[in-house]
Amino acid sequence: MSSVLYDAQGPRAKQRNILYTVLFVLCAAAVVWWVYDGLAEKHQLDWIKWKPFFTSSQPWETYIWPGLQNTLKAAFFALIIALPLGALFGIGRLSDHRWVRMPAGFVVELFRAVPVLILMITANAVYAEYTTIGTDVRPLYAVVTGLVLYNFSVLAEIVRAGIETLPKGQAEAAKALGMRKNQIMLSVLLPQAVTAMLPAIVSQLVVIVKDTALGGAMMTFPELLASVRPMSANYGANTIACFTIIALIYIALNFALTSFARWLEQWLRRNRKVKGTAPGGAPETIGTPSLVIDDGRAV
Repeated sequence: MSSVLYDAQGPRAKQRNILYTVLFVLCAAAVVWWVYDGLAEKHQLDWIKWKPFFTSSQPWETYIWPGLQNTLKAAFFALIIALPLGALFGIGRLSDHRWVRMPAGFVVELFRAVPVLILMITANAVYAEYTTIGTDVRPLYAVVTGLVLYNFSVLAEIVRAGIETLPKGQAEAAKALGMRKNQIMLSVLLPQAVTAMLPAIVSQLVVIVKDTALGGAMMTFPELLASVRPMSANYGANTIACFTIIALIYIALNFALTSFARWLEQWLRRNRKVKGTAPGGAPETIGTPSLVIDDGRAV
């Protein structure tokens, strides 16, 4: 019996796959044992190194929570600035006017090509040289600026691609109703593209959260990962334990973001389907009953 994607495996192929599976499990177990034995030999698994995280609130209140607050603060400011900029430049790249489309494309390609760390360091130097921003908050400004300049260019491409994936019938139907170009973009195309763009936007938000660690590594920004060094020095050089706890926090945070985005995407899809149907079960009309925009088709 064959599948659409591949033919059914024969007896020899099944035996070969079982053999590969067993070999992979054995290799994975050997790697896990090698890591465990090495950590145990270096006394990194001793309870005394992990005890502060489970028996005392001091490491959480003194190091982890302030670092997490700074990480979330930088990511939040970067997102709320980069998202509207990305939408603006993404729409600008779709403009019919060359004097809008070409500068927008140049700016997007420029900042998308520069590493985010270079943008942070440059922003920090500019703030130090040409502004009066204090040294206590300058790292935050530099980190947010670097994240905004890089991520707005990526978000602009996400917005452009999301709008271009919509059927052309959407814009044509709106034109037939007499809507202007800016009305079509803001009222018809952009709201529908949000659902398609949402997974990519959330993926970029995860990147923003993780990239805040670059500020801690290069500009003494006291974010979550930067708390490992003072915390490890204060609790008996338990570096492995500190990194493990911080990694688990990053995993939990990003998992929560992706789970929320998955729920939001499903809710938007259900809400759009409900709004797209009139009380009697017929498709909803826009402006006039002679033209219907129904699931991407102009009727």
